[in-house]
Amino acid sequence: MIAQTPYVTAFLVGLLGGTHCLTMCAGLVSSLTLGLDPRHRRNPRQMLPLQLGYNLGRVAGYGLAGALAGGLGAILLQLDSLQIAQRILYALAGVVMILLGLYLGGWWHRLAYIERLGLHLWRHLAPLTRRLMPVRRVPQAVVIGLIWAWVPCGLVYSVLITAVAAGSPGDGAVLMLAFGAGTLPNLLGIGLLAGAAARVAEHRRWRQATALMVIGFGVQALWQLT
Repeated sequence: MIAQTPYVTAFLVGLLGGTHCLTMCAGLVSSLTLGLDPRHRRNPRQMLPLQLGYNLGRVAGYGLAGALAGGLGAILLQLDSLQIAQRILYALAGVVMILLGLYLGGWWHRLAYIERLGLHLWRHLAPLTRRLMPVRRVPQAVVIGLIWAWVPCGLVYSVLITAVAAGSPGDGAVLMLAFGAGTLPNLLGIGLLAGAAARVAEHRRWRQATALMVIGFGVQALWQLT
């Protein structure tokens, strides 16, 4: 069982990585909106459930990926000495937290290299979304959201590495669900709350202060191993 700190970190990374999420997914979000039935696009009350469906599916997809990553961590714990494997995984989680903090603070910009890892899978999944359009019902939107969760994203992959360190499918899933919850205000893109969250996420001093907090979590995790 991992401590509560990684959950908090995952949520903060999702929330404050809003600029990256908006850059990565703005085109996709626009395409999904255009993929709604025209009658729903003209009626905000009908469009809202479908937009919620997109994001519900996306966050659920993150949870599934987290469960798979946590399951991999559980296998790794069984393959080697339990104590040694745990120390390696916790050290990996601490390093990832530090790198994420450096990214959020604007001091490190190498997530693009990680994103290339998922391009092959995404080429096979992307055509499935077109077969489900135009979207008229919430279940359609949820399925497309599940596919959306697998868009190549260095931010997602970095948190998944921490999910491996969780060491169990349940903990890995909860970790990624916390990350997904953090991304909701920016990617849902509706209402005053979302706009306010995006403005806060883009404020340089706030981002850097929170980045230092995330780096502190990583340093603490490594310090506990000494």
